[in-house]
Amino acid sequence: MQNQPYSIISVLGPIGILSAAALSVALAIKSNKTKELRAKVDNLQKTLEEMDEQAKLLVSTDMELNNLQEELDKKITGLYSLQKLSRTISTTLEEDQIFTRVEPALLEDLGFEKSMAFLWNEKDKKFVPRLDIGYAEDETGPIASFVDLNKNAFLDIIKTSRTLSSISLSQDSVTKEKICNAFKVNSFIVAPILPKEGNKGFFFVGTENAETPLTEGDEELITILANQIGQALENARLFETTWRAHQELENKVKERTRELTLALEEVKNISKRKTDFVSSVSHELRTPLTSVKGYASILLASKLWVLPDEVRARLEKINKHTDELVQFVNDLLDISRIESGKVTMKQEAQDLTRITAEVSDLLGVLLKEKKIGLSCNIADDAKSVFVDYNQIKRVFINIINNALKFTPPGGKITIKSYKAGEQAQIDISDTGCGIPEEAQSKIFEEFYRVDNPINQEVKGTGLGLTLVKNIIEAHKGKIWVKSKVGTGSTFSFTLPQP
Repeated sequence: MQNQPYSIISVLGPIGILSAAALSVALAIKSNKTKELRAKVDNLQKTLEEMDEQAKLLVSTDMELNNLQEELDKKITGLYSLQKLSRTISTTLEEDQIFTRVEPALLEDLGFEKSMAFLWNEKDKKFVPRLDIGYAEDETGPIASFVDLNKNAFLDIIKTSRTLSSISLSQDSVTKEKICNAFKVNSFIVAPILPKEGNKGFFFVGTENAETPLTEGDEELITILANQIGQALENARLFETTWRAHQELENKVKERTRELTLALEEVKNISKRKTDFVSSVSHELRTPLTSVKGYASILLASKLWVLPDEVRARLEKINKHTDELVQFVNDLLDISRIESGKVTMKQEAQDLTRITAEVSDLLGVLLKEKKIGLSCNIADDAKSVFVDYNQIKRVFINIINNALKFTPPGGKITIKSYKAGEQAQIDISDTGCGIPEEAQSKIFEEFYRVDNPINQEVKGTGLGLTLVKNIIEAHKGKIWVKSKVGTGSTFSFTLPQP
C-alpha cells in the first residue's frame, strides 16, 4: 500500500515534464509572434509616418503647383492684355492720342487700377503729366508736385534705363514708403519711357490691393509696355517730322510751280511778241527786197543799153545777195508762222522713197561738184509716212545741204530709215568734220553757228536747223544729233506713220 503513491508520481512525472516542455514551447512561439507583431507594428507605424510626410509633401507640392498655375494664368492674361494694349497704342501716329489709348480696363487686366505717365520738358525743366488713371482731379496735382520735387530721382531712372518697383526697393523702405504715400498705392512699378528722339519720361502703375503681391513677371510686362509707349512716341514724332517736311516741300513745290508758271507765261508772251515782230519785219523787208531784185534783174537784162563788165559784176552781186536776203526773210517768216501755229501741215500718206529720190535729183549737181556720194536705205516698214510733203522735203534739203558744207570731197552722205515703235526714224549721216560736244545742244537754236574754220568761210544765217526742228515738231516728231569731231555727224528725226 505504501508503494502505490510512488507509482502514481512515477507515472505523472514524465507527463508533467512533457506538459511543461510543451508549455515552454508554446510560450516561446507566442513570444516570437509577439515580437514579429511588434516589428510589424513598428514598420506600419514607420510606414504611416512616411505616408504622412509624403501626404504633407503632396499637399505642399499641390499648393505650389496651384500658385504656379495662378502665376502662369496671370502671366498669360497679362501678356494677352499687353498685346492688346500694344496693338491699340501702335495704331495711332498722333502723340496726343497715344496715352489716351491706355484704357483702365486693359490696365486692370494687368493687375493695376492706378497709373500715371510723365514726359520731361527740356525747355521748362520739369515733368509734365500726360496720363492719369484711377485718380481724382484733386489727387493729380500733389502727385505732380511730388514728382517735381524729386525730379532728379526720376531723371536717374531715365538716365540708367532701369525699372524701379516696390520689389527692388524692399531694402529701402523709406523711399518705397514715400512713393507709396505720394501715389496712394500699396505696391508700384516705375518704368522709363525712352524714345530715341524727343522728350523721354516714365510710366507708373500701382495697386492698393495688399493681397496681390507684385512679381518679377509684372515688372517685365510693365517694362515692355513702357518700351511700346516709347516706340509709339518715336513713330509719331517721326511721322510728324516727315509730314511737316512733306508739307514744306509741297508748299515749296507749289510756290516754285507758281513762279515757273508765271515765268513760262512771260516766256510765252515774249516769244509771241518776238514771233509777231519777226513776222511783221519779214513782211516789211520782202517789199523793198522784191523791188531791189526786180531793178537789178532789169539792169542785168541789158535791154536799154550794154552794161560795162564792172557794172554787170556789181549788179550780179546785188542780185545774188538779194536772193540770200530773200531766203533769209522767208526762213524767218516760216519759223515765226510755224511757232505761232499759223502754218497748217497738210499731212497725207507719203512715200519716203519718192521724197529722197526728188531731193537727190535736186541736189545732184552740188553732190557731183563736191564729189560726194549719196546713198539711201529705206526699210519697207518705214517707207510710208504721214507728213506734209513739201515741208518734209525742205527738212531733207536743209540737212543734206548742211552736210554738203562740212563734208570734204570724196566723202559720203547716207540716208537710212527704219521703224521705231509706232513711228519711222530717219538717220542722215555724213563723213564731215563733226560737231563739238558742247555745241550739239545749241545747233537747233536760232542764229547759232558752230565756231570752226569752215563756218568762217561758208556764209549762213543759222536758221536752217531751227526751221527743220520746228517742222519736225509740228509733225509731233523729235530731232537730235550725234556727232564726234573728225568722224562726221548723224541727224536723226522721227515722223508719224499712217
